[in-house]
Formats: sequence, C-alpha cells, structure tokens
Amino acid sequence: MASKYVLALSVLLNLVLAVASSSNVAADTPRQLKWADLVPKSVPAASTMQSKTFFGGSVPPSTDAGPPPPPLPEGKFMAVKRRQPGSDRPPAIVAELDGQSVSIGGYVVPLDFDATTVKEFLLVPFVGACIHVPPPPANQIIYVKADKGFEVGGMFDPVTVTGKINTSEAFTGLADAGYTITADSVELRKQ
Repeated sequence: MASKYVLALSVLLNLVLAVASSSNVAADTPRQLKWADLVPKSVPAASTMQSKTFFGGSVPPSTDAGPPPPPLPEGKFMAVKRRQPGSDRPPAIVAELDGQSVSIGGYVVPLDFDATTVKEFLLVPFVGACIHVPPPPANQIIYVKADKGFEVGGMFDPVTVTGKINTSEAFTGLADAGYTITADSVELRKQ
C-alpha cells in the first residue's frame, strides 16, 4: 500500500517538475514582435505608418511656407534634427514592453560601424526608412546597441534582433527612436 503512495507521489513530483521546467523555457523564450505591436491600440495604424514604401513613390507633403532652407555646409548632415511624424509630442509607445526579452525583424540603418562590423544602428520596418525625409514615427524606429557587433551583409538585407527592449527614447542624428534594444544577437534573415 505504501508503495502505491510512493509511486503516486513520484509521478506527481515528476509532473510538477516537467511543468516548472517548461514554464522556465517559455519565460526564457523571447516574445516575437511585429511592428504593429509597437503601436498602442489607441493609436490608429494609418497615422503611424506611411501609406507607401520608400520605393513606392511616397512624396512628403508640400508646405508653401516659403523658400527651401539653405543647403547645409559639408559634413553637417547629421547635426540637423529631422522632421518626423509626431516629433512635436512624445512618441506613442507600448509601455508594457519595457524590460521584456523580444525578437523582431527589420532593416539596419548603421550609426556606429567599423568597416562591415556594426555596433549601433536603427532598426526600421522597411527598406529605405530614415534615408529619405521624413523618417517614420518614433514608435516605428528602434535604436539597437550590439556590444559585440555583427557583420552586415548588405544594406538591404533583413535582420532579426533579439534582446531586451526598453521604452526609452533615443535621439540620433537621423531620427528619434521610441524604443531601445540591447541586442543579445543580430542575425541575417533568409529571404
């Protein structure tokens, strides 16, 4: 009779350990994000994304506020703040993401690099973002720090970034980013 209890207790203990270890694995697995997950549900999607991609012929809205600004002196391109949608107010971000381990795909706009090794970059949702004016809204740009760096294949190659996301803004010469990721890994994605 006692052996039945020992057997039942052993089975129960193994079951509890199996559930506990599977939940630890789930806790260590990064959350797979899509770009739409970076926009609060209260913000209409149409107001945060451009209707056309870089190669789709998107034209910035014209303003008849006078003549264009004078050209910048050589080497001063990164010193001027770009006008990006929503830059007159704090970015609409999803605060619940702060501190989570995440994985998200996108395209690299290098900021700090040595030859082909990139250590700091902006992760953007489509090819050409931040190269043209205006850049996407801040909640569609992620500032990424990859301490170890990674070898970039080509400017138009998609990557997957995995790491800890923070909802702290980053101000760069190209654009303001609504999120920051400290990257554990940056991997080229197969197309």
